[in-house]
Amino acid sequence: MDIKITPSKLCGSVNVPSSKSFAHRQIICAALSDGKSVVSNVSVSQDIEATVRAMNALGADLTINGYTVTANPFKGVADTNMPINIDCGESGSTLRFIIPVAAALGVNATFTGRGKLPVRPLTPYVTELSKSGIDFGGYNGTLPMTISGKLRSGRFEIAGDISSQFITGLIFGLSLTDGRSEIILTSRLQSKPYVDITVESLKMFGVQVKETANGYEISGGQGFKACNCAVEGDFSQAAFFYAANALGSSIEMPNMPKHSVQGDSVIRNVCGNRTAFELDCSDVPDIVPIMSVFASALKGTTSFKNVGRLRIKESDRIETTIGLLKSLGGNAWCDNDTLFVEGVGKLRGGTVDSHNDHRIAMSAAIAATICNGDVIIKDAGCVKKSYPSFFEDYNELGGNANVINLE
Repeated sequence: MDIKITPSKLCGSVNVPSSKSFAHRQIICAALSDGKSVVSNVSVSQDIEATVRAMNALGADLTINGYTVTANPFKGVADTNMPINIDCGESGSTLRFIIPVAAALGVNATFTGRGKLPVRPLTPYVTELSKSGIDFGGYNGTLPMTISGKLRSGRFEIAGDISSQFITGLIFGLSLTDGRSEIILTSRLQSKPYVDITVESLKMFGVQVKETANGYEISGGQGFKACNCAVEGDFSQAAFFYAANALGSSIEMPNMPKHSVQGDSVIRNVCGNRTAFELDCSDVPDIVPIMSVFASALKGTTSFKNVGRLRIKESDRIETTIGLLKSLGGNAWCDNDTLFVEGVGKLRGGTVDSHNDHRIAMSAAIAATICNGDVIIKDAGCVKKSYPSFFEDYNELGGNANVINLE
């Protein structure tokens, strides 16, 4: 689906989708709990559906009704020797969170996925879980991947600069084992706020995780306690509207919390800049594309440091962000792990290839608000991955986005 946008400022009020990061984690906790749990204010996307599907394959009883996910007491699979298939769609969170959970439950599972997911790195799991009872069945670096065996508690050493998702997955899995476990970080933990979200979510469901000087300590056997909770608004999605406001729009977001452990809440401070700035993006990689759009309107050249991990997202987000800006008359380049964005003020408009990346498509839509000419976004339907109603909300706010090609 291609969309054509005639430039206009946005104005009005929007309820930003709930935090996908919190939703993934709270749904997994609810699925594993000992009683009926209700997770409300869930913005259902393809990624969230993938996590619900994966947990149900592992013997959970989750149902989606509107914006609510209900979990009945966890029972597990009847026969752990019977192979099951876990379809993770295109969700890296689902894949990396669920592998250790399935391993801890002793399930014989095959993980599948689509898009770029099959080739996203899993080596840290293969290396560490293989030492603790898990067989990866000749995994060759791409999905499908089959695991068998039962995860044992113990000491796990893992790099912190590949993806925080590995640390979250280990915390989930090790909380289901019987003994005490340690996660030792062998390098600085990047995207730490996402692990903070994990720890906070588990705490809601009665599972305590201790942060140590060089990692985390998890006591197994605590058990997940039933809990009713609501998912807070998502700053990685709100970032598009905060940037739009900084670029001249006027959008209210009444459902966003004043205080949050979400790392992407830094967008509120970033958008206060009126000249070029420098930012370490180790903890906030997801909002680099939209921050780059904002930076293109500032005076001077902005530098986004430590963005290397953007190359292994839904697209190579360094190249696709550069492509987005250049397609619209901006200028950006990368040197090692730093992305530079030249401030050019207004953009001219043009055609942007989303490369099937939801964050590139939505960033292009916000860029249209400072363009002199129309913006065409190719494969704009990819927003369904995280924010299915984005273009509906965009138009409700006074935007002029119209489908021009359904293919």
